Amino acid sequence: MADLSVKICGVDFKNPIIPASGVFGYGREYEELFPLSKLGGIATKGTTITQRTGNLSPRIAETPSGMLNSVGLQNPGIDKFIDVELPNLLTKDTVILANIAGSTIDECVTIAEKLDSTDVHMIELNISCPNVKQGGAAFGTSCETAAEITSKVRKATSKPLIVKLSPNVTSITDIAKSVEAAGADAVSLINTLLGMRIDVNTGRPILKNNVGGLSGPAVFPVAVRMVWQVANAVDIPVIGMGGVASGKDAIELMMAGASAVQVGAAIFTDPFAPVKIIDEMNEFLDNKNISSVKEIIGSVKPW
Repeated sequence: MADLSVKICGVDFKNPIIPASGVFGYGREYEELFPLSKLGGIATKGTTITQRTGNLSPRIAETPSGMLNSVGLQNPGIDKFIDVELPNLLTKDTVILANIAGSTIDECVTIAEKLDSTDVHMIELNISCPNVKQGGAAFGTSCETAAEITSKVRKATSKPLIVKLSPNVTSITDIAKSVEAAGADAVSLINTLLGMRIDVNTGRPILKNNVGGLSGPAVFPVAVRMVWQVANAVDIPVIGMGGVASGKDAIELMMAGASAVQVGAAIFTDPFAPVKIIDEMNEFLDNKNISSVKEIIGSVKPW
């Protein structure tokens, strides 16, 4: 069997597959199906400073080769995460990435400070959230705000800091370089693409929030392109995601430059998707006589 282990920001992963934030909750439902120790890591549900109930329904809609969601970061808040969910997760023999989000920079800083005194392995900072103090534009849509929030969260914690990038920007490489310069230890991408569906019978948007994040196989080529561009623009590790549904998809993202891969929407159609992808990656590498998955990272040969 090939060696699937990778190291990111000094943290050892037994394999590069990580259920993405928002699709796996805190793992409790899935550990009834398979041991969470099979996974390389788990990116937790996006956690905010206080409890959020999320957006009004309908907040999920199917699309060709994907789905739209506007769940709205429903979560119990950082204190309950630390007191109830994190202790359970830390017993699962896998890397825990605490995904955090906030409406202001100060909220994100406070969450990072709280996590710094825990045993969580890494922090993943979601900068796709609206900055309520600056008109509602997402933190991650300008180099200046992306760098500012990264810099202040970086100072608040000694944990490895991954910054999760939005694809809804003019140049994702510029954003990636700005957060790298501000102290990010790694970047993860892509978050969902902004989309919309309309019910032609009622004339209203299908989602109560009108718009939502598009994920699933439809976004995979965009993810491959952006991962490749960012991996060639920064010197920090890249964690790829966006429409991964098979072992070959994960291999493709790693060839584009990803050091690890997050799996999202595929879990909704098959809850065993992450462990199947791990097995498929191993089979692919064995068939190609590749001894270590690290050999394929960034191995694409552009024309």
